[in-house]
This record gives sequence, structure tokens and C-alpha cells, in this order.
Amino acid sequence: MARVYTSSVIDAPSARVWERVRDFNGLPKWHPRIRESRIEEALPSDKIGCIRNFSLQNGDNIREQLLGLSDYDLFYSYSMLEGPMPLSDYIATMRLTPVTEGDRTFIEWSAEFSCEQEKEDELVTGIGTNVFQGGFDALKRHFGG
Repeated sequence: MARVYTSSVIDAPSARVWERVRDFNGLPKWHPRIRESRIEEALPSDKIGCIRNFSLQNGDNIREQLLGLSDYDLFYSYSMLEGPMPLSDYIATMRLTPVTEGDRTFIEWSAEFSCEQEKEDELVTGIGTNVFQGGFDALKRHFGG
């Protein structure tokens, strides 16, 4: 089982960061690699089990299913159902934790998945850098960091 973990601190209150990332269908609003997204069957984007179907800027398509979401604990988890990467059993979680000093946000994004051993380093690095850190960098820019 491969694991990816990326964390950062965003110079904004966790309630504001959560408002920005909470919408499971809202990736195009804050992640620069995402072109468009829609929730299949017109379900609410916070309904556990809903599926987001989105396109990357490069044209690749990904389908992910919401597994859990908590406004109290500031996290959501999801699984990848279909995508261009050679992996399976992908489960990811984004979690926010308030940093009381300075009213900032500690943000974590992690994933576990199965893949061929020779692809693991490339996938872990690509997901951690391009997807997770790329999203964090965009959030930092949005909040003035």
C-alpha cells in the first residue's frame, strides 16, 4: 500500500479555508489543475455517496465518490473510482485544524492506494507535489500568502 501525505499552514482562519474547500464539486474554484466538475445524478455535493466527475486542464477525466464529510471535524474523505493513473483502491482525506496562534489553518491531504511497485515513487511524488501541494499553493495565494 502506497501512502502520500502533504501538509501546510494557510494564513487564514480555518472557517474561511473550510468554506473554500468544503464543496466536493468546487475543485475548479480553487485548484488550478481542474477545469470543470459536476456531481452525477444532480445530487447535493455534500451527500455521502455522491460522485464528482471532473476534467483536468490536460483533458484527463476522474470520477471520485464522497465517503465522509464533517463540518464539525473539518474533513472529507473520498475514493477514486476512475482515473488516468495506474493505481487502485485510492482513498484520500483532506483535514483542516485550527492554529489558534495567529488564527491560521493547518491543512493535511493524504491518500493511500495500491499500484505496481515500480510506479509507486512516481505516483507518490506526482500526487503529493502536483495535486496536494499544488492545491495548497493555490489556497495560500487566494488567502494572500
